Amino acid sequence: MESKQTLTAHTQMNNLDQRGKIIAEYIWIDGSLTMRAKARTLDAKITHVDQLPEWNFDGSSCYMAPTENSEVIMKPVAFFPDPFRGGDNILVMCETFVWEDTTYKNLVPAKTNFRCQAKVIFDECLEEKPWYGIEQEYTLLTNRDKFNTHPYGWPNSGYPGPQGPYYCGVGGNVCFGRAIADAHYKACLYAGVTISGTNAEVMPGQWEFQVGPCLGIDMGDHLYVARYLLMRVAEEYGLVISYDPKIFKEWNGSGCHSNFSTETMRAGTGGMKYIDDMMAKFSAKHLLHI
Repeated sequence: MESKQTLTAHTQMNNLDQRGKIIAEYIWIDGSLTMRAKARTLDAKITHVDQLPEWNFDGSSCYMAPTENSEVIMKPVAFFPDPFRGGDNILVMCETFVWEDTTYKNLVPAKTNFRCQAKVIFDECLEEKPWYGIEQEYTLLTNRDKFNTHPYGWPNSGYPGPQGPYYCGVGGNVCFGRAIADAHYKACLYAGVTISGTNAEVMPGQWEFQVGPCLGIDMGDHLYVARYLLMRVAEEYGLVISYDPKIFKEWNGSGCHSNFSTETMRAGTGGMKYIDDMMAKFSAKHLLHI
């Protein structure tokens, strides 16, 4: 945990006059599906995403491009107030694009730029105002070894007591990491992420936060910024976030449950028959949807 002196230094640095400049932290998904970010200075407060310039990074250092054609282009798609730097500073969610070949004439979506493909589907039926909600489970891990496999709050050796008292638990003997979960919650609210709740989960050291309801492609932007904020908060405490669905086969895994509704569903038009008919259509391509 950070000392009072360190926290005071953070506060003092955040309150320094930036002389009209702002800091924009550009965030992207790398080739291993984790998150990366780097910051740049902009000359004035940003009020619309179109004001944000494109940028680039070395894709060969992020598992995204070969060394002979390593430039990856970032195109901003959404921005959020930065809870760490405060003021007019922002977090910028980006799509990534690579050059098709070394002629540097044609940009194509990078291999982990799934947003580009998803937006086409999300925008297909906006008149139905599709809402999405994601329940993101995760595990707090210590970085005491190079494998980052030790859940926060677990004994130095062996397992903790059996599952049962940890889910939504209260008390130092069953609840581990509330300070991180609460700090993350407030960071999301400050940033304007549509976070709707959080709770301790079934395995000790495991938590969940819920994002949504969000309209269309906003779901992905808000979820990934929420993940970035969680990883940054954990960084302050020297902890690691794992979204691994099954760290230990004997213990509860971490899911990412999805909730979905259309305006017709929410209005009750057609009743359960409308929903049952929709589920039948989903089931025809169940594995593809999953």
